[in-house]
Amino acid sequence: MNFLQFIPLTAAIINFGLTLFVLSRNLKGAVNRVYLLWGLSVTLWNAGTFLMFTAQSQAEALRWAQLLQFGVIFLPISLAHLCLLMAQISWGRWMKVLYAIHIGFALGNLTPWFVEGVRHAEYGAYYTMGGPLFTAFVPFYCTPVAAVIAFNRKLAEAPTMQRTRLHAMMLVIALLIVFGVNDTLPIVGIYTYPVLGTPIYPLGSLACIVYGIVVSYSVLQHQLLDVHVALGRLTAHLLRFVFLFVIGLTLQLIIQLVTGEAFTREVAFFSSLAVLLLSTLIASFLFPKLIGSHSEQLERRLLGDRFEYHDQVRSFIESMTWYSDVTMLLNDLHEVLTRSLRLSSYQIILRDETNRGFTLFRSHPEQPARSLPELKAQSPVFQFFEWGKAEYLSVNPEYVRPGESVLERQAREPLLGFGAHFCFPLTSEKEPFGLVLVGQKMSREPYTATDITLLVELVKNMSLMVNQIRLKAQILQAQELELLGRMSRGMAHDLNNLLTPVWTLLQLSSEAGNAALDEELLPVALRNVKTMRAYIKEALFFSENLRPDLQLGRLDLVVRQAMDLARASRPKDIQMIAETPGEVLAEMDEVLIERLIANLIANAIDASPSGSQIRIQLERLARTEASRDWLRVRVIDYGEGIPKENLNRIFTPYFTTKNRGDETRGFGLGLAICRKIVNLHGGNLSVTSQPRKGTTVQFDLPSHPVKSTVPSVAAKAL
Repeated sequence: MNFLQFIPLTAAIINFGLTLFVLSRNLKGAVNRVYLLWGLSVTLWNAGTFLMFTAQSQAEALRWAQLLQFGVIFLPISLAHLCLLMAQISWGRWMKVLYAIHIGFALGNLTPWFVEGVRHAEYGAYYTMGGPLFTAFVPFYCTPVAAVIAFNRKLAEAPTMQRTRLHAMMLVIALLIVFGVNDTLPIVGIYTYPVLGTPIYPLGSLACIVYGIVVSYSVLQHQLLDVHVALGRLTAHLLRFVFLFVIGLTLQLIIQLVTGEAFTREVAFFSSLAVLLLSTLIASFLFPKLIGSHSEQLERRLLGDRFEYHDQVRSFIESMTWYSDVTMLLNDLHEVLTRSLRLSSYQIILRDETNRGFTLFRSHPEQPARSLPELKAQSPVFQFFEWGKAEYLSVNPEYVRPGESVLERQAREPLLGFGAHFCFPLTSEKEPFGLVLVGQKMSREPYTATDITLLVELVKNMSLMVNQIRLKAQILQAQELELLGRMSRGMAHDLNNLLTPVWTLLQLSSEAGNAALDEELLPVALRNVKTMRAYIKEALFFSENLRPDLQLGRLDLVVRQAMDLARASRPKDIQMIAETPGEVLAEMDEVLIERLIANLIANAIDASPSGSQIRIQLERLARTEASRDWLRVRVIDYGEGIPKENLNRIFTPYFTTKNRGDETRGFGLGLAICRKIVNLHGGNLSVTSQPRKGTTVQFDLPSHPVKSTVPSVAAKAL
């Protein structure tokens, strides 16, 4: 076997392996299926060429020539189709017509009209002699030329990322077309190069080797054909040895070509030593990890170093299940994004469950947390992720693919100011509750499909963990309330048993008409017992394992009823103003919600001086979920306010600031009960206050609570 025979054999092996690999990435992709036809055609062409080199007779060579031509026939049409698909250009019916014509040529290849015979070339191999049908087939070599021209024009308008992926492939396709035409010259009767007079060699197979290597590199480095490559360390090391083998094989073939017939055993021995030395030196320069060097920049450039950061990100994803705190999770996520993925910037936007708005929660470089009023649940960006079920959005126009939808373009506009390249959604039950925006890499290299795949997986797992951490916090809060409830229940039971005979005695004494008791001790005792019974009543409510009786009702009417109830229980010169948007329907337990609002208004009355004002506002919030609306109730007073040091304690059971006497003394259970009622309805309650300026208490309720939003443990604890 001489040097020329190695060329088509190597080309067939490389392209067949590459074709199977591309197909395995996506069996249903149109580009992948067309690439299968193209790759098999190239493989058949080169395998047939190799077999013609080794044929021992003219009859045997003729059989291989006919086999070879089946590959040649489908080369132009499959190459043209592949180029058009990658450029997203449609030829419609014309493509079907062209395929039909080429199938006709393939049927003609079974007759002597396509291949008349073979002839023996000067370099020791057989060559095909074309018939009339082959002559008619030759003009169809212009088909890929036209497709490549159209592709190149489209490529000039494409984003930088796509141009980077496809420039090298365009070059080798042009090389294949030129060398492919070169190989057809002897078939049509041209056996020597014009002017030079030297025999025409089959250079098309050599171009196929170059093509296979360039496409393999582009698939690995730039994710050509949208092939997602994720290499582990073992696979990456194997890949290095494959490159080392190719280097050694190339050097050996060059030596054999130079020495020709002088390639004896002695020459083979010493050339092998030389090849081993040279290939090791070249490999140590290109792939330093083979010998442990730390100068890896060129290797990173050649292989993209997909395996190193891939393993680091995978390890972080696997460790996410151990996190119980969002802050710790985001701190470690920062290390992954900046050190492993080497991102120069990122922003994490989350929906604030308190005010239902979106805020900038975390960023790099660090920016102050701020609300983002331009982002709402009905913003195009959230509609894009919710309706289109997309996994990411290309923010930088350089990464936008042709044929984007109007919604995708609208979704990108509010994000342009963040300087991001891609946006990924944080979702809960298929509804987005936040966004992760990533900027460019520190190296300024373009993102590859592997980068995007890893980021999609990372953000999906992050969504899951943030939801789980929030759910765990709800469960712990529910368990804390249950523990306090059990304590309150026992205390209330004991106190009630102790007070019953005292209450009875005082009533009997009052009826007996004892003057001393009536004038001094009896009123005080009755008032104190009444206060204790009120405390017991609240403690019992707090300790009960309530289940709200949810019925559709008018929340605006409940607000006004609660105002009347609070005004009756707190007679004071206070002006109350109700602001409601008309009829507001919601699924709720009206008794509990009325008590909740009345309790908040009563607190506002206690904290307000006579002659002041209290505002009760009811409003519909901008939709944040597709399946339900959210409603907000605010109770605003302009009274004493709450000191900053007490704001974090006001929801703690038995903590109170009302300690100015028996009538106004609090038990520290009012706000805890309010929060429990809100939680039972699946809502949120918050308090803001400034000393001597007033307090605002607001709670958000869904128009209908989602059933089974927390596990049974949490439900039981509530």
